Amino acid sequence: VIIQAKGEVFCAGGDLASMSGKVEETVSTVPKIGGFDSISLLIRNLNKPVICKIQGSVYAGALLMVSNATHAIAVDDAKFAAPEIKRGIWPFMVMAGLFRVMPKRQGLDFIMRGEAIDAMTAEKYGLITQAVPKDELDQTVHKLANDFANLPPNTMKMGLEAYNRQDSMAFDEALPYLNEQLAKCLEAEDAKEGIAAFFEKREPKWKSKKDES
Repeated sequence: VIIQAKGEVFCAGGDLASMSGKVEETVSTVPKIGGFDSISLLIRNLNKPVICKIQGSVYAGALLMVSNATHAIAVDDAKFAAPEIKRGIWPFMVMAGLFRVMPKRQGLDFIMRGEAIDAMTAEKYGLITQAVPKDELDQTVHKLANDFANLPPNTMKMGLEAYNRQDSMAFDEALPYLNEQLAKCLEAEDAKEGIAAFFEKREPKWKSKKDES
């Protein structure tokens, strides 16, 4: 899954006017995803590779998408900011994903100051996966997506689901859960095909759930 946009800004976050209750709700044909928590959970619970293709700057609530995606590739002149504090608002919902990708001290400084950081700093702190020149963005994202497309989809789904579940577990609770998932993984068709292909010196032929049914 690739999340992308057009224009100079990737996403400016939520609408302050609607948050303040100063605008009337309008009728739209565009389906609504839901609240801020719904956006985060939707992305994380896909249990698929999710790539944010960031062609411009990222502000406020847009960090929900960037921090909850599995990968974020940005142009090297993009800026990233959580400016809510300057409007008397704390980015509560952003924190859940942000502190799962950024070190706590740097992440806290980022939201306390409300100042923008550049793409290289965002990469250094783990907010994005990679910063690339603008003319390399399409190629980089396409290659990454193509690489994932050539990997076993069922194992990927199982692994990402386990990653998300163990993320909220205590260490001694996560170990037996992950051991159980490993046993299931080794019994699955992907592992059998991957091991067979290794010994037969050939490329594995992965099957999707649709192929198996």
